[in-house]
Amino acid sequence: MKLHIQKSLVGAALLTAFAMTSGAWAQNVKIAVAGPMTGGAASYGEEMKKGAQMAADDINAAGGINGKKVELVFGDDACEPKQAVAVASRLIEKDKVAAVVGHFCSSSTMPASEVYAEADMLMVTPASTNPKVTDRKLPSIMRVCGRDDQQGVIAANYIVDKLKAKRIAMVHDKDTYGQGIVDATKAQLGKRGVKEVLYEGLTRGEKDFNALVTKIKSTNPDLIYFGGLSAEAGTLLRQIREQGLTTTFMSADGAVDASFATAAGGNAALKGVLITFGDDPRDNPIGKAVVQKFRASGFEPAGYTMYTYIGVQTVAAALKSAKSSSGAAMAAWLKANPVDTVLGKKAWDANGDLTVADYVVYQYKDDGTYAKVAK
Repeated sequence: MKLHIQKSLVGAALLTAFAMTSGAWAQNVKIAVAGPMTGGAASYGEEMKKGAQMAADDINAAGGINGKKVELVFGDDACEPKQAVAVASRLIEKDKVAAVVGHFCSSSTMPASEVYAEADMLMVTPASTNPKVTDRKLPSIMRVCGRDDQQGVIAANYIVDKLKAKRIAMVHDKDTYGQGIVDATKAQLGKRGVKEVLYEGLTRGEKDFNALVTKIKSTNPDLIYFGGLSAEAGTLLRQIREQGLTTTFMSADGAVDASFATAAGGNAALKGVLITFGDDPRDNPIGKAVVQKFRASGFEPAGYTMYTYIGVQTVAAALKSAKSSSGAAMAAWLKANPVDTVLGKKAWDANGDLTVADYVVYQYKDDGTYAKVAK
């Protein structure tokens, strides 16, 4: 879908972006963190907040960025595209941030990224996996997560090679991310000679999917694959089980949050559910000390906590070394220079995508945690 941004908004953003040197960088270095701080995906926003704050605190304890302290500015888009555009404008015009870590939902990242690109501001998303985020080749837009077309291949190959499933019901949430990951998985299944028995969409935010579940049940599927966020994934799973369907349920990185279990009816409801996600950041020995710090504070750094942490690290490295307030210049520096992060050395291609994506298949246990079953 072609995105349109009002010229007046973009013009104002461009003018204010050039004021960053005398504004955002005069005292502290302002880095924005934008995502769903409220709404149905707010639990992911909390992960982003925690990850970003720990990163900022650690950077400041080590001397900051060129001697200046990192100051975080939070923007709440509630995973709503129009709100994301308004947040982007505010961060540029009012808050005068130097760079942005965000957004979370691809449907928010896409329109917001056009505002940042027009303002020549660096934006690094820790979570938006839709290929179009970077395929549009906006010069200041990057990510520290993988892509749906990489994740979909892993999921489809596991479905065919390990599960031997033939009758697959595919459901998405009609959102850029949810439909994108389903379509990527569907495409790879097609290449492997498997045609889905159902391809349907549900509406994000709704609570009653029983009519859809009845339709799914009628196809007698070997596997149900869902693309979307935790709230809908959990609600759909609960209603599937309530109708007596015990078919294997599989989803993607949108279902790695604790709200998945809540919506499903408790941790035990997730037993056996499969998901694809990046190789668990908490298991990376390089970041062991940071994970321990989170746990000591009473917060489990699951989901996108560590991805947001390295998003802030990535932005900080560019702000420190690129010697420019230009987002395109900072992105160009990142594409030419790997960054040491708490998840290891990260490097990017010319599009702003990671050169290595580390998607893995996990299976949930009845205590609400998940363990790796395939790589």
